[in-house]
Amino acid sequence: MKLRRVLIDGRLEVQSLDADGTWRATQDTAPLGGRVFDSDWELAVAQRHHDLTGNVLPFQPASFRDFMLYERHAIDAARGLVRRFHPGQSRAAGAVERLTRKPFPLFKPKSLFYRQPIYYMSNHLTFVPSGDPVAVPSYSRALDFELEVGFVLRAPLLDADPAEAVDAIGAFVVVNDFSARDVQRGEMATGLGPQKAKHFASSMSVLAVTAEEILPQIDHLSGSVTVNGATVATVFSRGMQWTLGEMLAHASRGERLYPGELFAMGTLPGGSGMETGHWLRPGDQLTLSIDQIGEIHHPIATA
Repeated sequence: MKLRRVLIDGRLEVQSLDADGTWRATQDTAPLGGRVFDSDWELAVAQRHHDLTGNVLPFQPASFRDFMLYERHAIDAARGLVRRFHPGQSRAAGAVERLTRKPFPLFKPKSLFYRQPIYYMSNHLTFVPSGDPVAVPSYSRALDFELEVGFVLRAPLLDADPAEAVDAIGAFVVVNDFSARDVQRGEMATGLGPQKAKHFASSMSVLAVTAEEILPQIDHLSGSVTVNGATVATVFSRGMQWTLGEMLAHASRGERLYPGELFAMGTLPGGSGMETGHWLRPGDQLTLSIDQIGEIHHPIATA
């Protein structure tokens, strides 16, 4: 079932899409996490988004954990980062890869990636809906995008097993994790993870699709990246290092998770400019889509 929120007569309304293609009001907000925030505050945020884009988020996330589940993305992104910022080292690493026919060792994820699901927490309050004009941050010269599949919890979890964890998923959305890659390099070197490189903006599709519709095909989702009307990447969800149940079970170890919290599976292989070489510039038109869920579109604005 597809869900969305709309502004009607100064109030937020959750709607579901009927089989005949008609959007109708629904009182069942559980798949989107239910009520989390003060209603006046949430309405003010939605009104601000609507004034800019004509759209509102399908839900306001209570937090945002972004996982990295794809080894191929990690390797290809590392290649792209070195190619952009260290071209000499990129040529040397490429020569080693051609000789050994294996990924350059430093391009592979750290060993913890293979032992447990890994993630970082970003700023859940800077999410914007599709259509929002996003500017390159004043402190960056390397704006990137990341096409991801996200989902929201409908039920709490604590020390869950994978089956219990999957059962707590309410709905799926398309997520875009904007990234200032030049800033990210230095921040990651501190050992504390990204800060200003990531926290300035993330985005989400206008539509959410309930879990029972997406979970049976979670390993068979497909999508695309389009820049200025040209498709620059086709992406697929297959190849995750960990299942959704395993990643959620790990996150719930000794830590209570709540309805309304947002999780993302990490960039789908090929779903970032760092991998394809298509970095964002002012004036670009970016569209990120997952065929079975929805899409995100952003004009890249001048700061």
